[in-house]
Amino acid sequence: QMQLVESGGGLVQAGGSLRLSCAASGRTFSTMGWFRQTPGKERVFVAAISWNGGTTDYARSVKGRFTISRDNAKNTVYLQMTSLNSEDTAVYYCALGKYGSIRYARNDYDYWGQGTQVTVSS
Repeated sequence: QMQLVESGGGLVQAGGSLRLSCAASGRTFSTMGWFRQTPGKERVFVAAISWNGGTTDYARSVKGRFTISRDNAKNTVYLQMTSLNSEDTAVYYCALGKYGSIRYARNDYDYWGQGTQVTVSS
């Protein structure tokens, strides 16, 4: 079965940057996405990229600050985060979707990583 492992989380000051990575155990021929979750809240969409990297989309809260990319030869997806603020503090999860085109709902994704904590200090 597919395994996804996130890395790159940690503590960063407000205004700083952080780069998350998600490595898959097998080839990824579908949309990959990033979601985030804070205690007591639903896991929400952050960013997604189509299977060939041709299309990306972002939640309005992160558009212009975050960049999603992928390297299918390495079975890896990245999330470059800049201008971080306290609202970005969350556990970040990567996910492999069911379809080649971008989807936004949690149930459109079949496989999930374990999550990586991002904490933004002020």
